[in-house]
Amino acid sequence: MKTSRLGQIGVPAAIISVVVMMVVPLPAVFLDLLIVCNLALGVMTLLSAMYVERPLDFSIFPSLLLIATMFRLALNVSATRLVLTDGYAGAVIESFGHFVVGGSIVVGLVIFLILVVIQFIVITNGAGRVAEVAARFTLNAMPGKQMAIDADLNAGNITDAEAIQRRRDVAAEADFYGAMDGASKFVKGDAMAAIVITIINLFGGFLIGVAQQGLDIGEAIQRYSLLTVGDGLVSQIPALLISVSSGLIVTRAASEMDMGSDFLHQFGRQVQAMRIASVALAVLGLIPGLPKLPFFVVGGVLWIVAGRSATSQLVAPEPVVDLVAAGPNPDSPEAIASDMRVDPLELEIGFALMDLVDPGRGGDLLDRVRALRRKVAMEIGIVIPPVRTRDNVDLPPNAYVVRVHGVEVGRGDAPPGVVLVLGDRPAGIPGTETRDPVFGMDASWVPAEFARQAESAGATVVDRASVVTAHLAEIVRLHAGRLLSRTDVKLLVDAVRHSDPVVAEELTGAGLTLADVQRVLQGLLDEHVTIRDLVR
Repeated sequence: MKTSRLGQIGVPAAIISVVVMMVVPLPAVFLDLLIVCNLALGVMTLLSAMYVERPLDFSIFPSLLLIATMFRLALNVSATRLVLTDGYAGAVIESFGHFVVGGSIVVGLVIFLILVVIQFIVITNGAGRVAEVAARFTLNAMPGKQMAIDADLNAGNITDAEAIQRRRDVAAEADFYGAMDGASKFVKGDAMAAIVITIINLFGGFLIGVAQQGLDIGEAIQRYSLLTVGDGLVSQIPALLISVSSGLIVTRAASEMDMGSDFLHQFGRQVQAMRIASVALAVLGLIPGLPKLPFFVVGGVLWIVAGRSATSQLVAPEPVVDLVAAGPNPDSPEAIASDMRVDPLELEIGFALMDLVDPGRGGDLLDRVRALRRKVAMEIGIVIPPVRTRDNVDLPPNAYVVRVHGVEVGRGDAPPGVVLVLGDRPAGIPGTETRDPVFGMDASWVPAEFARQAESAGATVVDRASVVTAHLAEIVRLHAGRLLSRTDVKLLVDAVRHSDPVVAEELTGAGLTLADVQRVLQGLLDEHVTIRDLVR
C-alpha cells in the first residue's frame, strides 16, 4: 500500500517539479544533489536493462526515457542560469570541469564533443533504427502469433486463461516497440540540445564575463569554458548511460536469463573460436616490433578459458526416460496378458523425441497430452481413453506414430533442434521443406535459433511438442467414433439418468440397448457432429 501511494503521489509530483525547475532558479547546493540523482538514475536504468530477461519486463522504459530526458534538460537549464548569472554552478560541475580539462580547455571540449558524437551518431541512431524495425516486424508478426495461440488452444496445449494472457503479451509487445520507436527520438533531440546549450554557455558566458563583469578575455574564456565543459560532462554521462540502456532494450532477444548470464553461457560454448583467437594473438605477438607481453597474456588467458569451458561441457550422457512402468516377470501369465492387450490410443516416439517427454530437459509432451483429453471432451462430448505413450526403437529417430486399437492411423517427424514454420519460409532463414502433418500445408523445419527472427517476419512458428499434440488431436477428432467404447456409452447414459431421468426412462422403455446407442453416437461422431449435448 505504501509503495502504491508513493507511485500515485510521489512520481507525478516529481515530474511537475522537473517542469518547475526550468523556470525557478535553484541554489547551487541543491543543483549538486540533483546532478548526482541524475547520474544514479542513469546507472540504475543501465543495470535494469541488463538484468531483465525480456523487454516487456521493463515496459515502463519508454516513459522513463521521456522523464529522464526532461530531468536532464531541466538540469541543463538550471546550470546555464547559474553559469551566466553567478559564474558558478556548484561544486560537482566545477570538479568535473577541473578533472577533465586538467589545464587544457581544448582537451576538455574535444572529450565532450567525442561523447556527444558517440551518443548521437553511434548509439542513438543505431537504437532508433532497431526500434523502428522491431516495431514494424512486431506489428507484421501479430497475425501469425495470434494464429499460433489459437492453434495451441484448439490442440488443448493451453487453457483459455493462458491464451488470454498470451494475447495480452502479444499486444503489449507491439505497444512496447511502437512506444520505443517514438521514445528513441527523445534521445536524439537531447543530444542536439546538449550541443546548443554548450554553445550558449561558451559564447554567452564569454560575452557576460567581458562586457558585464569586466574580466580579461583569457580569464573569461578560462572560467566559462571550465563551467561549460563540466556542465556538459555531468549531463552527457547520464545521457550516454540512458542511450546505451535504450540500445540494450530494443536489441534484446527473448531469453530465460539476464544479459550477463547469456553472454557467458553463449560465449562459453565457443571453445574452438577462443582457441583460434588465442593462437592468432600469439602469432601477432611474434611479429617484430609489436609488444609481446600484451598479446601473449591475452592469448594465454583465452586458451585457459577455452580449456575450462571444454571441460565443463563434458557431462555424463543423459539417461533415457522409461515411459513404460516396470511390470511383473515378462514370462508370467499376467505379463503376457498385458502384452496381448491392445490400447485404444497409443503414441509411439523415436529416440530423438525423448527430450519431449523428459521433464528434466524441459519436456512437457505428457502434460500436453493429458490436457488434450479435457479439450476434446469439451469439443465433441466424449472422454478419450488415456494415451499410452512409449518409445519404439524400431521407429526412425525423428518419427512418431499414432495408433488407434493397434492400427497405425498417423505418422510424422519432429527433428530435434528445430521449429515448424507454417506457410512460406521468410527470406534469409535456412530450413528444410516439409508439409504440416495436420492439414498438409507447405511448411519448413527451421533451426530453433531462427524462431524469433521468423516470428518477427510475420511467420507462424510452432514448436515440436505442439506439432505432435496438434496431430494427435486431429487424429482423435477423425477417429472419435472408433474410440467411443461401450463403457464410455454407459457412463454417458448414467450421466443423463442423473441429470434428466425422464429421458433415460424413455430410452429404457424403447428397448434400446447400449450397443444401439453406441452405434448411433458413433455415426454422429463419424460425421463430425458433437454429442456433448447428449440430452437433446
